[in-house]
Amino acid sequence: MGKKKSQPGQPGRRERAREIKWAKLDNTANLFPVIAGEDMSNVYRISVTLKEQVRQELLQEALELVLPWFGVFKVRMRYGMFWYYFETNHKPAPRVKEEYRYPCQYISPNRNRNYLFRVNYYQNRINLEVFHVLTDGMGGITFLKELTYQYLRLAHPELRKKLGDGLCSDTSLNQEDSYLRNYRKSHKKGYKTKRAFHVGGEKLNPLELGVMHGYMPTASLKEVCARHGVSVNEYLVSAFLWSIYQECLHGTPSKRPISSCVPVNLRPYFNSITLKNFFVIVSAVFWPEKEKYSFEEVVQIVAKSLREQITREHLENLFAYNVSNEKNIILRAVPLFIKSIAMRYVYHTSALANTTTVTNLGRIQVRGEYEKYIEGFAAVLSMSKGQNIKGTICSYQDTLVFTISSNLSDASVQRGFFRRLAEDGVPVRIETNGVYGE
Repeated sequence: MGKKKSQPGQPGRRERAREIKWAKLDNTANLFPVIAGEDMSNVYRISVTLKEQVRQELLQEALELVLPWFGVFKVRMRYGMFWYYFETNHKPAPRVKEEYRYPCQYISPNRNRNYLFRVNYYQNRINLEVFHVLTDGMGGITFLKELTYQYLRLAHPELRKKLGDGLCSDTSLNQEDSYLRNYRKSHKKGYKTKRAFHVGGEKLNPLELGVMHGYMPTASLKEVCARHGVSVNEYLVSAFLWSIYQECLHGTPSKRPISSCVPVNLRPYFNSITLKNFFVIVSAVFWPEKEKYSFEEVVQIVAKSLREQITREHLENLFAYNVSNEKNIILRAVPLFIKSIAMRYVYHTSALANTTTVTNLGRIQVRGEYEKYIEGFAAVLSMSKGQNIKGTICSYQDTLVFTISSNLSDASVQRGFFRRLAEDGVPVRIETNGVYGE
């Protein structure tokens, strides 16, 4: 248990370096290069906090050792006649740097050895930032864990002696497009485009991003959720929408719904172990049509909204509609520059249908031999059109962290959210990146 292996059948490092491969983007990934830019990076961050200071030279070495195994990350993106595509990147791994700017900024391939991810560190924290075109949060966690394991083996030779130098036996390197493998013909359009309420206000300076982490005991949170009769995810999404309702609308009716994108990991529903993107988005919707909703009412409305959508049949319909467009012979023959115009239009229309995004990466587990070296994990989302504030959830051992990122100078929604949890009896420890002067 906990042993490493060299992955039978995998080529050696020199042999891997000689391979030349190209691959299509997965169905979801096709959108990201079309809409990404300095003002909307489509980059997310997953961080691991160690119980020791990070050494730059060892982290660089760890990245160079791990990257050749992960074909999903060892690529550059190219512009074709009809689609973007990936090609194996034979350049050295990107340089590991000490963090010097705000999270989730646009990754310029030309300044990053053509790679679409970056690794940096600050004190005892390792940050992996990924352009969503490569993979979703589950793929990012897999890569970050192996990078961390390799780093710890370099920092603690006794670990290397005991565990060897390969990948964990349960680490998947699968690169299938699970959207295509699980596609069933459907003509239903799953996504709604009705405009939602948007959180506005004075913005921070360009490229600034305010980050606020709330750390809470998982046991206390589960007790509160049990009282409400909902899951942890349903409760936290409800509390986030409630804080927007209270702080922005001050509990008054609205002509537009308050709606949150909630990404759903499809792997457990379709028996997939792919490292590529494999998720869809459902919307948790609360429409304040009357005066003075109670928090309990909002919790039940949001929970019902999510439960009606998170079924295998509905999830399958959501991605089947998108895949059907990709498989359409006529659309496939349309040049990329025309496709890009159409995709941007569709995206900008649908993006306005949500107020925010709350994504849950779930409980992150590490191999037992490494637990004593790791303090915890956290994740940060970049901003997107119409969404100036977002939330991420992940837990490690007995602590859950809810991270709120925002490009707005006012932090009343964040404070309202954590105040709501405290009023329910959940103790919360707050940490920020200093943007709000705290």
